[in-house]
Amino acid sequence: MTPADVYIDFFERILENGVAAVDGLTDEQLAHRIAPDANSIAWLIWHTARVQDAQIAHSAGTEEVWLTQGWVEKFGLDIDPADHGYGHTSEQVGKVRASAELLADYLRASHEATVAYLRTVTEADLDEVIDRSWTPPVTRGVRLVSIADDDAQHVGQAAYLRGLLED
Repeated sequence: MTPADVYIDFFERILENGVAAVDGLTDEQLAHRIAPDANSIAWLIWHTARVQDAQIAHSAGTEEVWLTQGWVEKFGLDIDPADHGYGHTSEQVGKVRASAELLADYLRASHEATVAYLRTVTEADLDEVIDRSWTPPVTRGVRLVSIADDDAQHVGQAAYLRGLLED
């Protein structure tokens, strides 16, 4: 396996687990919050896709599929189109409502953009510093691990919440 193959495999698992977390759930189940300030499954999967989309687009020097493929209009959320969920208040979390199909389709679109980008990344590219605002500076490889880790945690949270709904 190449380093790109390893990253692609990790992101494939995020996609599979994210789609499984929403599959067959109603809009109400997706929006359910186990506590007033908790995240919903819909928010977790939307945020997973948004973070992946935004950060991969930034790394690749491309536009987010959220904007270029019309996802912002398809979702029709009452939030800033540039928003990806970091620092959301409880009220903002509650505004993220969507169907299982829409959430899965946007996650797939983000994933497709991620894989297309990863197929262009060389081993040498992974060592390139892309963010000097951190100590130590962040390389492309470290940023990719960070994106995958954040996404895996959110998808795991969504799967946990789904399990609570099924009890």
